[in-house]
Amino acid sequence: MFHNQKILPAVRSMKDFDKMLKTSFEYGVILNVHINMLESLVDYANRSGKKMFLHADLISGLKTDEAGTEYLCQKIKPYGIISTKGSVVMAAKQKGVVATQRAFILDSSALERSIKIISKTDPDYIEVLPGVVPKVIKMVIEKTGKPVFAGGLIDTAEEVEAALAAGASAITTSNYELWQIYDEK
Repeated sequence: MFHNQKILPAVRSMKDFDKMLKTSFEYGVILNVHINMLESLVDYANRSGKKMFLHADLISGLKTDEAGTEYLCQKIKPYGIISTKGSVVMAAKQKGVVATQRAFILDSSALERSIKIISKTDPDYIEVLPGVVPKVIKMVIEKTGKPVFAGGLIDTAEEVEAALAAGASAITTSNYELWQIYDEK
């Protein structure tokens, strides 16, 4: 488990953000957000004892390149950054921010390409999507030796447990019902 959390709540809206703050989860993910709201959201989360990953690719108004990553790391100061872009992952690592490489594994070619990218970026974590394929989770862990988050299309507690049994460290999900099931409050 990731710091004793099976679930990393993924926040898509202010309503989700408010719900997440009321949970016992220490770590979460901010998805769709406008750059103007980012600093205050992360600051508020920090003051509430929450450590947030930012999905850099989904921040409206931010160019996801090295300069954008530098801005996030130095000005916003999140716990971690998630991106599909290797340059963003490497820049985050250089700035001392926990870096997660997001990989869409749709077929064996995508798996091979993702493994090559991961070997170059050396992320702290890998987020595998879709997360409902335990076989793929096991393969990514075996081939990279990196901890994996599973995300995408996970809708039930049974799917959460299958991904965890396959070796996932945690599940990223915006599904509030799953948050409630796994919240320890």
